[in-house]
Amino acid sequence: MTETPNIHPTAIIDASATIDASAVIGPYCVIGKDVVIGAGSCLLNHVTVQCNTTIGCENKIFPYAVIGADPQDKKYAGEETTLVVGDENEIREHVTIHRGTGQGGGTTEIGNRNLLMVGTHVAHDCMIGNDIVIANQVMLAGHIHVDDCATIGGGAGINQFSRIGRCAYVGGLARITKDVPPYMIVEGTPAEARAVNVVAMSRRGYSDSEIDAVKDGFKRIFKENGASFEERIQSLSESYADLECVQCLCEAMRSSATGKHGRSNEKVKAAT
Repeated sequence: MTETPNIHPTAIIDASATIDASAVIGPYCVIGKDVVIGAGSCLLNHVTVQCNTTIGCENKIFPYAVIGADPQDKKYAGEETTLVVGDENEIREHVTIHRGTGQGGGTTEIGNRNLLMVGTHVAHDCMIGNDIVIANQVMLAGHIHVDDCATIGGGAGINQFSRIGRCAYVGGLARITKDVPPYMIVEGTPAEARAVNVVAMSRRGYSDSEIDAVKDGFKRIFKENGASFEERIQSLSESYADLECVQCLCEAMRSSATGKHGRSNEKVKAAT
C-alpha cells in the first residue's frame, strides 16, 4: 500500500490493505489485514477496520467506529470470514459491525445509502439492504435481514434470525422477537403491528391504490377473526394477485410462519 496525501501520518495501515487514491484516512485510524477501501470514502479519525473487509465508494465513517471486527459468537473459531460494505453509507460514531461466521455463511453485508446512527451494533451474518435508517443504539443480533427502505427507531433490540421487511418502521425501544412484516409500523415490548407505514410507501412512490390494498391486508391479517391464518393469507393473495406489494406482504407472512418462533431465518439455524 502506497501512502498518499489523503492518508494522515498517524494512521496505521497494514501492508496488505488496498486504499483508493481518492479515499481519505484521518488521524489515528487503524486499517488491518486485507482491507479494501474504495474511491471517495472517508474515515474521519480514530476509526478501526480490523480485517477482511471491503468498503465501497463514497462512504463516510465517523470517529470510534469499529468495522469488520471478529464476531461475538462462541462457535467462531477464527475461520476466514468477511464484511462487505457498499456505497454512500454514513456510519456514525461508535458503530460496531462484525464479520460473518462460518456457520452463518461467512459474510456480513451492508448495502448502499444507509444511515447507521451513533452506537448501532450490527452483528455477524446480518444482511442490511439499501436506503435504510437505523437510529442510535439499535442492537441487531446475528443473522438478521433488514430489507430496503426500512427504519428502526432508537434503542430497539432485534432478536437473532429476525427479518425486518421492506418499508417497515420499528418504533424506538421496541423489542423485536419475530419478523416484522413489510410496510408495517410495529411498536411495543414485545412489538406488535399497529398500522401501515403510509409515509414510507408514499415517499417510495407507491400509488394510492397500492397503499389502500396494503391497508386492507393489514386489517385482514391482523384485525379479522374467524378464518385461519392460512385462509386469510390465501384470500388476500387472491384478491390482489396483480399487486406486487400485497404479494410481498403475503409471502413474508408465510415465510415467517415457517420459523419456529415466527422468524423466517430460523432455517439457517436449523441447518447448522
